[in-house]
Amino acid sequence: MERYKTYSGHLKQIYGEKVYKLPVNLPVTCPNRMDGDGCSFCGGVGTGFEAMNCETSVSEQLLTTKEKIAKRYKAKKFIAYFQNYTNTFLPVKQLEEYMIEAARMEDIVGISISTRPDCITRDYLDCMKNVSDTYGVKISIEYGLQTVNYKTLEKINRGHSLAEYLDAVLMTAPYGFEICTHIILNLPGDDMRDVIETAKILSVLPVQIVKLHSLYVPKGSRLYKEFEEGKVSMCSAEEYLERLVTFISYVRSDMVIERLFSRVPKEDASFSNWGISWWKLRDQFDAIMEERNLTQGCKADYQNGAALRRWRIC
Repeated sequence: MERYKTYSGHLKQIYGEKVYKLPVNLPVTCPNRMDGDGCSFCGGVGTGFEAMNCETSVSEQLLTTKEKIAKRYKAKKFIAYFQNYTNTFLPVKQLEEYMIEAARMEDIVGISISTRPDCITRDYLDCMKNVSDTYGVKISIEYGLQTVNYKTLEKINRGHSLAEYLDAVLMTAPYGFEICTHIILNLPGDDMRDVIETAKILSVLPVQIVKLHSLYVPKGSRLYKEFEEGKVSMCSAEEYLERLVTFISYVRSDMVIERLFSRVPKEDASFSNWGISWWKLRDQFDAIMEERNLTQGCKADYQNGAALRRWRIC
């Protein structure tokens, strides 16, 4: 029994076979780092740990990574994943050139673009739509939100509030692109109420995919200094699993769950996943879901006039 909707299953349903994302590192930074150190959990090298040097051409990055994945997993279809930093912080024409270079590659069926919700306009969306229509590639956009708690967003120096995220999602939805949202379930200052509210807000929006992260502490980040000085603490693995189970229970049943835990090289972080491998944590999560007989969306009863149903008005 599938207790939640997996990303791998979602891709297989669309393309009829396994599809793998190939990370692409573009020569771009983040607007939140232009006048400071960016988000407190940013280590200065972004999140593209598996990506190649940004000076390497898009074609070469894709070819090199594709060969490794194809050899190991016998894959034949791929998504070019513009992963690191804020990819729409490039001029529109420059981003378009990179997208076209990726779209022209053999076996590339989609392009996924990671960015911030305060760094998108219709000019970028029009450009993406043109590339999608011209080259027949499916476009998805990944927005980093992390939490709906505006106080926590301010504490981690996120540089935007919930409003910018809502604006970006509502602007993007009419284009028909898949929208993915990144969420960190154990940010210091957030509690279970924030987990539930985040699941609810994502569920009532035209968002199709959520990528969940467990907070890690990258070296060189402001969070690293605060963590080493004992100014911030992490919740336990057991607490994270409870938050994860709760989130999955409240998020709507058709939402695709792309990831449950962060994956980061040990040498790049002073804290990551409580020293437990991500797949062991996943097994524990699966066991809890089965033991409690929970499924994705089993508590998603808050839409479409919940009070009317409660009092049997309709």
